[in-house]
Amino acid sequence: MASVFFISCSTTDTPKETPAGETPKGEVKSYDIIVDSKGTGDFTTVQAAINSVVFLKTIETKIYIKNGVYKEKLELAQNKNNITLIGESKENVIFTYDDYASKKNSAGLEIGTSGSASFIVAGNNFKAKNITFENSSGNVGQAVAVRVDGDKVIFDNCKFLGFQDTLYPRASTSRQYYKNCYIEGATDFIFGASTAIFDQCEIFAKTGGSYITAANTPQANPYGFVFLNCKLITNAASKSYYLGRPWGNYARTVFVKCEMAAHIKAEGWHNWSKPEAETTTFYGEYSSTGAGGNTASRVSWSHLLTLEQFTTDYTINAIFKGWIPTL
Repeated sequence: MASVFFISCSTTDTPKETPAGETPKGEVKSYDIIVDSKGTGDFTTVQAAINSVVFLKTIETKIYIKNGVYKEKLELAQNKNNITLIGESKENVIFTYDDYASKKNSAGLEIGTSGSASFIVAGNNFKAKNITFENSSGNVGQAVAVRVDGDKVIFDNCKFLGFQDTLYPRASTSRQYYKNCYIEGATDFIFGASTAIFDQCEIFAKTGGSYITAANTPQANPYGFVFLNCKLITNAASKSYYLGRPWGNYARTVFVKCEMAAHIKAEGWHNWSKPEAETTTFYGEYSSTGAGGNTASRVSWSHLLTLEQFTTDYTINAIFKGWIPTL
């Protein structure tokens, strides 16, 4: 049985206000495992802490990560279930690695997009809070910060940093919930086949990219990516980004009550030179605002949701088929 540790963070230099979602300094919390790169915890690496948890565990294991830069290529294996990672501070707990798709492995073959991920989440019921996830390889093409294959996965108050293909909600059977997160990248920097809700997140499009999303939703899945009350921000030029393009012909992406800066193109969506996808995708918006939120010139094959669709079809319960994420 895992031991339980109690920690009390130092109150030295305590800020007047604690950032939303982060652990206030001085507050006592209980954790099963503590990771500290400086050696004061149970493990100095995140992977060692994850490896120490038994497979198919049915109760939650809480792992506390102290401030530090953890340069590790991480994997939460399949059947490593019910693991929660809680960072001391979102800005100062950084998981980073620098692989990229065209990098060669020991056999001289490219590792590919999936293999480039800094962190692979294959276990179910995983949670992460107050952590920055980064692919630090730079602007070198496809380079994933986080790839998610597991089901019922939650990221709360986290950051995702990269360029092309930053965040990969990969598995078609996976449901994922992102709350108060910051996601940064360039081309197709949110892409994949999963059903994912981004709730009150900041989506930062870097100069040099053209597409925010590239969903690969299976035909049988009623939902793909749903952005609720998000802010689409940028340092890119005006009218330089599309909201999305279809990696798969049944791509589903919807923005609900999102504030969009001027980088969003008037037409909104692109067919990826696949005219047949115009009849099979579902790209939609409801109550978009901001300089890029004017829907008057959106492509004719996109959708403006009705109030009834918004209130009935775009609740968390409807999208996740009864799963209600608990932060």
